[in-house]
Amino acid sequence: MTVRDMIQDMINELTEAIADAEKHDSGNNAAGTRVRKVMQTCKSLAQDVRVKIQGDKNSR
Repeated sequence: MTVRDMIQDMINELTEAIADAEKHDSGNNAAGTRVRKVMQTCKSLAQDVRVKIQGDKNSR
């Protein structure tokens, strides 16, 4: 998987979370839980991107 694809996955996750973020802002606590789950997934994806970039740099 390319770094571009990995970043696009994060963008897609965040884009899908916008509706739940709006629901959370309106007072829906369950939507806030879903947003937190997406944010944790994005954190993991961001770490994967960092590791991939570091690995690519070290192998060049």
